[in-house]
Amino acid sequence: MKVATIPGITAQTVTTGRLATRVLFAGPDDGVPVLFIHGNFSSATWWEETLVALPPKFRAIAPDQRGFGEADPDKKVDATRGMMDFVDDAIALMDHLGHDRFHLVGNSLGGLVAWWMMAANPGRLLSVTLAGPGAPFGFGGTKDEVGTPTNEDFAGSGGGLIRPDLVKAILAGDRTTDEFTSPRAVLRLLVWGHPFIPKREEDLLDAMFQVHIGDWDLPGDKEPSPNWPYVRPGRWGATNAMSPKYVGNLVDRILAAEPKTEVLWIYGAEDLAVSNSAASDPGT
Repeated sequence: MKVATIPGITAQTVTTGRLATRVLFAGPDDGVPVLFIHGNFSSATWWEETLVALPPKFRAIAPDQRGFGEADPDKKVDATRGMMDFVDDAIALMDHLGHDRFHLVGNSLGGLVAWWMMAANPGRLLSVTLAGPGAPFGFGGTKDEVGTPTNEDFAGSGGGLIRPDLVKAILAGDRTTDEFTSPRAVLRLLVWGHPFIPKREEDLLDAMFQVHIGDWDLPGDKEPSPNWPYVRPGRWGATNAMSPKYVGNLVDRILAAEPKTEVLWIYGAEDLAVSNSAASDPGT
């Protein structure tokens, strides 16, 4: 299934040494590069209106990350590396396109990728914009401002928290609003924000339906835990990769990284999807 693009967007399949995937472009070929990294349950499609709204001096670049959209389905996310599969994919893409330095924008999962990029490749970054990112401590299963795990085995984070009925609804292409677990209902409740409904809601649903599904993709695998909610992270897929289990000393690495990068952190007071009381974070 191909997802339609809006005027001003060019879609290409780009193959690097790490990943073949769809990449969306806007703006002049010789513009200042801005790399956009999308969130979980989505794809580069979600950035299109932002790409075409950039001032004309910028070259907007938005790939489908591995595990999403039109990325090679045989390429899996090794969650034990945290966000590094995504970081290495992004660096390989920018190397392939000939961009040594670039502005970076990440939302949700893409914001987590940005934190890891700041630690691993600070010299490549002109600036970073974080739009509703997951915390640098990882997403889920922490209980204070320094990222202390709620449980020592990180139960309360990872792929075991994604509701199976939502996954089934995605596989079925469910476009109803009948249940909380229908993709449209989830997006309207947790992402769009009542009463707003985007004009391209059908295209955004199409992008959501392109998420790669399975124990190695989304939701990813899980392991039983004696701690509530009785599952702990597995080792495959983006949702497991977001777990604090695989973060290590990321914050220290960000703070130690040179050169320093200017960061704009945008955080919505009414954000129900990425927050200290998110419905997707029962570990809180």
